[in-house]
Amino acid sequence: MLKKDISRIIGKYSSNNKGPLLFVTAGIHGNEPSGIIALEKVFTELSVAKPEIKGTIVGVSGNNEALNKEVRFIDEDLNRTWTKQNIEDHITDTNEKEEMFSIIEVLNNYPASEYTKRYFLDCHTTSSDSLPYASVQDVHDNDSWAHHFPTHIIRGFSDIVYGTTDGYMSRQGLTGFVLEAGQHDDQNSIINHEGTIWIALQEACDLDLNKLSKFPESVTKLQKQKRNQKTFEIEYRHGIEDNDTFSMEPGYKNFQQIKKGELLAYHNGKPITSEWDANIFMPLYQKQGNDGFFVVKEV
Repeated sequence: MLKKDISRIIGKYSSNNKGPLLFVTAGIHGNEPSGIIALEKVFTELSVAKPEIKGTIVGVSGNNEALNKEVRFIDEDLNRTWTKQNIEDHITDTNEKEEMFSIIEVLNNYPASEYTKRYFLDCHTTSSDSLPYASVQDVHDNDSWAHHFPTHIIRGFSDIVYGTTDGYMSRQGLTGFVLEAGQHDDQNSIINHEGTIWIALQEACDLDLNKLSKFPESVTKLQKQKRNQKTFEIEYRHGIEDNDTFSMEPGYKNFQQIKKGELLAYHNGKPITSEWDANIFMPLYQKQGNDGFFVVKEV
């Protein structure tokens, strides 16, 4: 259960050793509390076990107003506000832009000059049933870093959808990815987020997971997926305007195979059929959102 009146900084932990920054954001969408619950679990264990790490981990909440109201966003999608124009002109005409600048202010308190490297992890969930996956903007060493983790990997989301949180983090020189941990209300999503945070601490900050009060079951569950890891690239995005009507055909799951001619959705009353023999990605099964679905192919 997610508590109300969430603090911007969920937690911070360091052993006062020189090393990297691990900057973890969660709840960028208010109907996705899984990452915040996972962060609370991680910081509780760190405060009890007090293991040695290099550098610092900071956990930061996203859209606090939307989280308190249990809606995706208040005025606009926070995961679309991180544009150069909004930031350079300091535009604060919506709740989400104000939330964005609050997160940026926290990040600015941890400048690159004070760390050997800066990593980010942005925790999300999906409206449809899904295996966990890392969404990677293919710049810097993001892709090679994502391959340290046992989930499927999607390349290219932030290259075609502008204004995302991870796009901004990458522009600031941080290395990282978005972790889509599963369906919004699935308890496994919390487990997948928690396991990914522990692995990030292990890989970035040299945490010995055996030094915790017990080895995290969340890591064990995630690692079982490593042998099935696949990498996909986005072929197509089906966008939706604010006043459009869109209805996805029921039953689609992330990475499900689709065939040419297959009915996928209705958009403003018109049927949308597949032009590809490929896989469907992020089919929309919620009221808010401007991405109807994506088509991806394995590389």
